[in-house]
Amino acid sequence: MLKRAKALFAGTLTTLTGVSTASQADEVSTRQLNMTQGITEVSQAAYDIHMLMMWVCVVIGAAVFGFMIYVMFAHRKSRGVKAANFHEHIGVELAWTIVPALILIVIAFPATNALLKVYDASDAEMDIKITGYQWKWQYEYLGEDVRFMSSLRTSQDEIYGREEKGEHYLREVDNPLVIPANTKVRFLLTGNDVIHSWWVPDLGVKKDALPGIFTEAWAKTSEVGVYVGECAELCGKDHAFMPIVVEVKPKEEFNTWLAEQKASAAEYASTIGKEWSMDELMERGEKVYTTNCAGCHGIDGLGIPGVFPSMVGTEVTMGPIEKHIDVIVNGVNGTAMQAFAAQLSEVDIAAVVTYERNAWGNDLGDMAQPIDVLNHKNGQ
Repeated sequence: MLKRAKALFAGTLTTLTGVSTASQADEVSTRQLNMTQGITEVSQAAYDIHMLMMWVCVVIGAAVFGFMIYVMFAHRKSRGVKAANFHEHIGVELAWTIVPALILIVIAFPATNALLKVYDASDAEMDIKITGYQWKWQYEYLGEDVRFMSSLRTSQDEIYGREEKGEHYLREVDNPLVIPANTKVRFLLTGNDVIHSWWVPDLGVKKDALPGIFTEAWAKTSEVGVYVGECAELCGKDHAFMPIVVEVKPKEEFNTWLAEQKASAAEYASTIGKEWSMDELMERGEKVYTTNCAGCHGIDGLGIPGVFPSMVGTEVTMGPIEKHIDVIVNGVNGTAMQAFAAQLSEVDIAAVVTYERNAWGNDLGDMAQPIDVLNHKNGQ
């Protein structure tokens, strides 16, 4: 209790002063009452406006309530004071009209300057396309041939209390977005299915990802580190399991990372024609299923009756393998089953098809190979 009280006091002190000591940083961050100051020009501008308006409100509140308290005590009935009886006072009415107007005009100048900064995504040195899916993000480095999905890494066992929750519970992903320091990065945001919102407080970015529409934001910072955000738009069943992790690296390290991603993409292309074994496909397929499918169909494949269909002994999982591949690649119109062609690689689709056809007692014994998925995509 004492520890919580100290943390609350530290958070209150941060709210009133706008600062915190290094020793308080970790504790205050979990019980933070004030707005995040952030690490970018945009986030700093927003924070400055926030603090300006807060202090304006504090001064106005102190003046108004101070005057009210003074009047209540200085003019109380016990002192023989009689209430005045009048209907209007031109001077007072002008004062309470002109003074607020002047305050709003003063605030408007820095607020307008901050808004101009927020929407000025010109002269960007790098463009990253961000696509929101239920319930993951896709990042594509335009012009670099690098694209990957970013999904929650917290295990289902942690989520459902079967094992102890980790340090970064629900705030960790398999593939974070990586950006270079001291570089103006423009984010082009869209949605694949429903409305999402990409929100990273430390970057000062919160933009809706709308299906069929692109919105843009930008960030530039010299602060190397890892910064966490989340989807800020209710987007369905697993909305709470859609974190965002952004890693800011020095330019040299970023260039090395980008080169590694390109090399991995080239290496992957060479595996499409590989003949995968059943064990390899089942191992990879279980991971793909857990990350992308279990949210709807359940770890046990039984789904949710009347909402999400079972994977056990159904027409899709027990029928022709070509139909099974088509359902995952193209989705099913009029249902919650979305197309995964742009989300999963040919290897991952082949693996999850194989897993679904041989798990939970389905045991068909057949396999899908990555080349089969590629041929299906190409209409062969």
